[in-house]
Amino acid sequence: MSAAATANAIEVRQLTRRFGQFVAVDDVSFDVRTGEIFGFLGSNGAGKSTTIRMLCGLLQPTSGTATVGGIDVRRNPESVKVRIGYMSQRFSLYELLTVDQNIRFFGGIYGLAEARLAERRRFVIDMAGLAGRETTLARDLAGGWRQRLALGCAILHEPAILFLDEPTGGVDPISRRQFWRLIDALSQAGVTVLVTTHYLDEAERCHRVALIHAGRLAAMGTPTEVKQVFAGRPIVEIRADQAVDAMRLLEAMPAVEKTSLFGTAVHAVLRDPAVSADAVADRLRAQGIQVEAVATVAPSLEDVFLDVIDRANAAARGTAA
Repeated sequence: MSAAATANAIEVRQLTRRFGQFVAVDDVSFDVRTGEIFGFLGSNGAGKSTTIRMLCGLLQPTSGTATVGGIDVRRNPESVKVRIGYMSQRFSLYELLTVDQNIRFFGGIYGLAEARLAERRRFVIDMAGLAGRETTLARDLAGGWRQRLALGCAILHEPAILFLDEPTGGVDPISRRQFWRLIDALSQAGVTVLVTTHYLDEAERCHRVALIHAGRLAAMGTPTEVKQVFAGRPIVEIRADQAVDAMRLLEAMPAVEKTSLFGTAVHAVLRDPAVSADAVADRLRAQGIQVEAVATVAPSLEDVFLDVIDRANAAARGTAA
């Protein structure tokens, strides 16, 4: 993102959406700068897709305001729709149409003239790596190609703002990496990208991220900034032969605030930065746990995500009490 790209492409103020008594999005406010890759993170049902649908003009907010490209989504949703690109979390193309037919269909929807459509068609085919597969039915494409084709169709009309709702779900790691290279290239060209994802390694590639839980924003900033929640609370990673037993013993230690499983390792959040990783390992060994490796590690976005949920749930319990 260039230093000049400081204007806001998206502005959201106290956005709320209710479905009967259920509040899906609750008083959410944030900005997305022009040319920024903005990651929207949250578990299933947290409110990510509902927020995107409101910003795309597909769903009326219950209250609050939002502007996308300077257009009010409540007052003029149709104008928003023609100026953005949108890729839903489900495969959004026509599976019984070929690659070429899908491109031409969406080009017609966007009103592209024949010469312009021909130019953009070549771009999509090259971008998606689909040369030689123009007559293949969309349903017969591998997952990575399908997603790149869907992205190409979403940006046929060269929108300045792009919404991607879990675009790499069910895609293999290599295809995910290729897809994110395309997102990076779009951002460098000045396109604003708001993307929801379950993959926290993908969120590390965003310029800024917002964590949403139970419809409310729980944290926002650059990946480095949101990790500051662990300032003064070191994370020790322990690899042991009995991870579950190690977790139980760790949680009984006064110096340990909480633990979580990270694959085959255990992460322990310490209350006291003066406590060393070796001291924690010694306590475990003294209680019969074979510790294979131990080290203080930098927090990941997964650590942040779990911490945010823990704090939000604790606050909710306190309110209920």
